[in-house]
Amino acid sequence: MTDRIYVTGHVNPDTDSIAAAMGYAWLLRQRDGLDTVASRAGAVNQQTAWVLKRVGVEAPVLMTDASPRFDSVTRQLDTLLPDAPLTEAWTLASRTGGIAPIVSEDGKPYGIIDGFSLFNFFRQVVGPRLDTSDQRITDVMSAPCREAADTGVPKFPANAHIRDMLNRILREEYNDFFVVDESGHYLGVCHQRGVLNPPRLKIILVDHNEPRQAIAALDEAELLEILDHHRLGNPPTHQPIRFTVDVVGSTSTLVSELTAEAGLSMPAPLAGVLLAGLLADTLILTSPTVTERDKQAANRLARWAFIGSGPLTGETIQTYGQQVLAAGAGLANRKPEEIVSTDIKPYEAGGFKFAVAQAEVTDLMTLGEYLPKLNEALEHLRESRGLDFAMLLITDVVRNTSRLIFANPHPILDDLPYPKLSDGTRDAPGVVSRKKQLLPTVLGLLEK
Repeated sequence: MTDRIYVTGHVNPDTDSIAAAMGYAWLLRQRDGLDTVASRAGAVNQQTAWVLKRVGVEAPVLMTDASPRFDSVTRQLDTLLPDAPLTEAWTLASRTGGIAPIVSEDGKPYGIIDGFSLFNFFRQVVGPRLDTSDQRITDVMSAPCREAADTGVPKFPANAHIRDMLNRILREEYNDFFVVDESGHYLGVCHQRGVLNPPRLKIILVDHNEPRQAIAALDEAELLEILDHHRLGNPPTHQPIRFTVDVVGSTSTLVSELTAEAGLSMPAPLAGVLLAGLLADTLILTSPTVTERDKQAANRLARWAFIGSGPLTGETIQTYGQQVLAAGAGLANRKPEEIVSTDIKPYEAGGFKFAVAQAEVTDLMTLGEYLPKLNEALEHLRESRGLDFAMLLITDVVRNTSRLIFANPHPILDDLPYPKLSDGTRDAPGVVSRKKQLLPTVLGLLEK
């Protein structure tokens, strides 16, 4: 497990984030022979769920933080039943480094036999002076394990964070601890030395490089690499890492380029996921973020994804892209709280903490019906996250235009070049990219 590497996108992952994690994990396995696992830092959104179902693949594993857990330091030692003779515990302890875990028939820990518990047992049975006893050692060792086991050994859930239990571990006068599952069943044993110095998770970040958007407790992990296409806001590292930030429309583009450079081609379903990520991030290659490399990557991924035996046979970039955008567009089928929080990114600039969310629709004419509840949900989100202000960019993916909704806008934002409308929103014609169009404009005002 210490060699395993988790490839993960940002919190509130969009389709490109999920796709890049899946694609890059696959590439590192195929090209470099690494033990890589694609993961996600949050729930998949409506669009991504549709894409994964369309091509028939599972979502990456959910991993919301990088803090070491007890399962990372667990040794799955053999066990004995409480009624087993002490002779068997002696034999087992000689193989495990001095301990024999005792587990009941129901699978739950009973206790541990080690040198100290065995000495206490002998002291009770033989007494303070060995020469006054007429019992033979073989008679004593035929006693059941339950009589010599220390039943006070602490138990810790395998999925619990070690950092949350450190104070208790340091207070306990034990060197070994039980590790159990959610039902309290035995999974193994961990040693205090391993708990106090657990192995760090190895992490590769894709589609982001700002700590505020990253998996929680990133500072407790070993960050190996970043592959991204956004502005710089990268976390500090203890040693040099591979860092790639390039000017393209999606991280899926970068993954497809690296795959082609390695002389590889992706399986059709995986290529379909990356193509969806590219088309979603670039609004079917119409966004201002699009480069010639994105167009080449789309054609490459389409060639891999649309093969005769694949799940996307008969599709084209345009038809598939329209389905992808439609799967994530609309306000009617989602709660306001979900709309303002699904695709949201936090930022800090000019002494302000703020967030910019984005939602896609196929017709802005329907916005008025949902505006009051969206305003309420956005304000609640701002308050709950301790933000100075929050913004929601509602983008019409058909007409390539947007409307802006604000929660607690600062007066400095009055200078935004988007006309105020009577309903309190701002008209942003031609603005479809949060990254390349809206954010630079907002930052330009805040950092004056």
